[in-house]
Amino acid sequence: MNRNDDFLTRRAHLEGLDDQALRERFWSLADRLTAPLLQMGREYTTPSIERSVLLRMGFSSLEAAALVKGCLEHGLLGHGAGHLVYKLGLKRSLPPREAGLELLSGGDWEGAKALFEGGEPA
Repeated sequence: MNRNDDFLTRRAHLEGLDDQALRERFWSLADRLTAPLLQMGREYTTPSIERSVLLRMGFSSLEAAALVKGCLEHGLLGHGAGHLVYKLGLKRSLPPREAGLELLSGGDWEGAKALFEGGEPA
């Protein structure tokens, strides 16, 4: 039975590869394919993702939404809302939840912002 396509032509560059070489080529191509997706996951976030992180840190949905809104207003969302309350808690010797609640009750957003600019929070 004749194949009516270009399969044999397209596979010519793979003919001399054994199973191990094919396996290595496959994983190399898979890594190249997924690398941009992994990079995007590390570099970009959304309010929805940040609310989800805060929920898992023990904040209520209303608290999480307010913290994310504050992060957006102060240009801090790119650092991660959970990262912000965690880092602020470390700096002030507070659990992350207490640090976040402090921000929500009129806390020092500029001081929190300074954590990511090399400055010291007040």
